[in-house]
Amino acid sequence: MIFKLRNNRNGAITYILSCTLFVSDCHENNAQPTQPLYDLKVTLNNGDSLSLSSFKGKKIMLVNTASDCGFTPQYNDLEALYKKYKEKLVVIGFPANDFGEQEKGTDEKIAEFCKVNFGVTFPLAKKSTVIKSANQNIIFKWLSDKTMNGWNNQQPKWNFSKYLINEQGVLTNYFDSSVSPDSEEIEKALQ
Repeated sequence: MIFKLRNNRNGAITYILSCTLFVSDCHENNAQPTQPLYDLKVTLNNGDSLSLSSFKGKKIMLVNTASDCGFTPQYNDLEALYKKYKEKLVVIGFPANDFGEQEKGTDEKIAEFCKVNFGVTFPLAKKSTVIKSANQNIIFKWLSDKTMNGWNNQQPKWNFSKYLINEQGVLTNYFDSSVSPDSEEIEKALQ
């Protein structure tokens, strides 16, 4: 969080609390989602359905991923984060080919790539579209539509954009691709 100065009409200076931290946004206005995240389900890369309601009481980090991206090594950091906070955090990867065609593989190839190269044990969703379109994954529609989540319209800007949900199912943070999962910003958000 940072403070910004602003001059009022009468010349007085006021401080405005802002959550914008260069490449991340956070939610502090207490607006509740109009559609509960816990009503949604993720189709996993093996075809199974995973209800997000099974994670009530835990934080959830939702990340759009790709296997052939400069940010792909973040899989290591996401796995480390998942293991470190396993009792209170779940990470779910959403492979997508939306940015630079950097995820061309099938669900089976993606899962194998993630396990062999990065030891990924956190859930991976079925490959889908995460950017706003007629085929947008319902989870990412919720994440990037403030009429559903309460405050955020930011769709992923690139692979490895991260969205953090609190224990009550409220979207609290958006982190740009350049914010590493092992960053101080994310550590603070998880506390």
